[in-house]
Amino acid sequence: MFSKEEAAQLKKDFWTAFGKSFPRKWLLYNTKIKDFAFKFYVDNKKAEVSLDIEMKEDIFRLAYFDKIWSLEDILKNEFIPDAILEQNFYLDNGKVISRIWVTKDNVSVFNQKTWQEIFEFFVEKMTAFEYFFYEYEDFIKDV
Repeated sequence: MFSKEEAAQLKKDFWTAFGKSFPRKWLLYNTKIKDFAFKFYVDNKKAEVSLDIEMKEDIFRLAYFDKIWSLEDILKNEFIPDAILEQNFYLDNGKVISRIWVTKDNVSVFNQKTWQEIFEFFVEKMTAFEYFFYEYEDFIKDV
């Protein structure tokens, strides 16, 4: 096991290595839609790329999710076949969001041997998410 400091340093090293390996500006929070963001996530068991819809008012969160849901066939057939869509996704803190995501299991931020695999997963899936968003941005934003 790692101490807290060692774990924190490994996480920092991971993100630094990712940024150096793939130095580009990702869309992430710059969607121009409040509380509608693309995210990278990695822990000791898996890596994920997600679109989190986190509006406080359910009516808006659900309206944006419904837009994505209406494009599900296109999303899965043309961009991300393994995407999972969940209208009511519960975060560890109990907050309910809508999430569209993909997961890569059996990788770890603490195992440098899996870092390249995670980096490639991140790039492939986030790029696909971005292409999807840019292609359907006007439709998605029209809520």
